Parts: sequence; C-alpha cells; structure tokens
Amino acid sequence: MTRTEIEITAELVRDLLRDQHPDLAARPVRLGARGWDNQLWRLGDDLAVRLPWATLSADALLRKEHAWLPDLAPRLPLPVPVPQRLGEPSDRFPRPWIVTTWVPGEPADRAPVTRAAEAADTLAAFLTALHRPAPAGAPAGRDRGGPPADRAEGFAQQLASATELGLIPDPDAVRAVWEDAAAAPEWAGPALWLHGDLHPANVLTADGTFCGVIDFGDLFAGDPAFDLAAAWILLPDGAADRFHGAYRPAPDAATLRRARGWAVLRALACVFIADAGFHGRPGGKPSWGPPAHAALRRLIATAGH
Repeated sequence: MTRTEIEITAELVRDLLRDQHPDLAARPVRLGARGWDNQLWRLGDDLAVRLPWATLSADALLRKEHAWLPDLAPRLPLPVPVPQRLGEPSDRFPRPWIVTTWVPGEPADRAPVTRAAEAADTLAAFLTALHRPAPAGAPAGRDRGGPPADRAEGFAQQLASATELGLIPDPDAVRAVWEDAAAAPEWAGPALWLHGDLHPANVLTADGTFCGVIDFGDLFAGDPAFDLAAAWILLPDGAADRFHGAYRPAPDAATLRRARGWAVLRALACVFIADAGFHGRPGGKPSWGPPAHAALRRLIATAGH
C-alpha cells in the first residue's frame, strides 16, 4: 500500500470543496470510512467525498467510476454511489477525487445476510440488470474476468502460502475446485458489464438483506462468471442455488464451473486479508475471515455438483 503523504482531514475536504465546488462547501463533513483505495467522507446526509489515499491505482479507478457509472446506475435495482462531481488535482491535494451520492447500509462483512432467500433474489436481480453487453471502449479488468486458467500461477502461489500458514484445512479439495474451473470451456458470449469487486465490504445490508452496492472502481467488461462467484462469498449456506435459479439468463454449467474457481480465488484473497488483520498488519480486516472460510467450506462441500 502506498499511502498519500497529505493527511486527509475534514478541514482539507472543506477546503477542496471551497476551491472547486463551493456550492457544496457549507455542508457538514465527517469521516465515513477508510477503504483499501480511498477514504470516504460524508457530505451532509445524501452525498459523500471519496479521496484516494492508499494505492497509486486509485486515481484511475475514481476517474473510471466518474466516466461510466452515471450511465449504468439508472438501470440498477439497488442504490449505488452515483458520481456527481469530479475534483481535479491541485496544489492543495495532488490527486483526483469525486463527490458521489451516499448509500446507507452496513457492509456485509460486519452485518451478514440473515434473510437468505430474499438476499439471493436481490443479488440475482442486481447482477441480471448489470450484466449487459458493454460498448466498445469499455474498460478491461485488472487480471480478472478472463479465463481462470490465466491465473493458474497466481492461484498456486496463494494456495501454497495459505497452506504453509495453516490457513486452509483441506488444500487438496480447494485445488480440485480450482482445477475444474480452469478446465471449463471459456466464455464465448459478448463482454458484459461487471462490478469486478463483489467482496463482503462492498455490498451493504439492512434488515438482513442487501440494500446497496458500492465501490465500482473495478468496473469492467468480461465474463459474467467473475461476478457470479459472489453467490458463494456473500450468501448464507444453501442460498447459491436459489441465486443461480433467479439470475437471467440462467448460467450454463461451464459458467458455474468458472464462477466456482473465481470464488475460490476471491476467498483465498480474503483469508489473507483477514489473517493480516488478526496480526495487526496494515490493510488487514479480521471481519473478512468468516465469509471467506464459509465460502471455501461451501465450495468444497458442493464440488462436482
């Protein structure tokens, strides 16, 4: 992680607004969250300011959201943070930043789904609406969304590291799920719009079900299997089948095999982030552990189904 050298404070956010969007500068400002790429500051009751702080890639991701998400948002059945304004780099803050709508709810890693059937239907409706053919010039994924086989070396390294650290109780079973996904036929359809980062901290819940989806920085066009992996990561036991039954068009067997592989890879990544959190390392989040381990357990239990 490469943290921005300038400390981000409420006063800095207000100064940036005064400089570039003075009509918003009188609104109350308070810290909302510190994410992997950006800090999120509440701006009144219905807006938020997102400023890059921890990765060099965050600048391009914010500009991508600002360019593409306003056109996609109106067709989506869940609230998403719709970009309203763009802040350009300046002497005060040398990176771009955006003002978006605020999406209420609690991240699913802290408030997991409890109403499984309703959540499965809600997630399926959201991805059905999002997964439409993307136009020429749509962004490509960052090492994601292509054939799982392309990530074979990275998977092997992650599994070996997780096994060495004692984080995975049955590495052979995890490897079998991945190898089946890597052997599945590739996606032959058009490149579809994908969220690209559906982990438990990027999906919000209220009253036991999903109420919003945030952080579209990894928005790109590719194989829908990448997003469909979220069913095993986000939903409780037994709900993935209902999700797949509600998603349209119904995914074929090859797509589900690829999705299972992407789910394994995402769960491994979350296991490492959780372990870092348990040991107090930067960027670690212990709350990512339970959904990741539950996903691996589900994927192993349903191998070959």
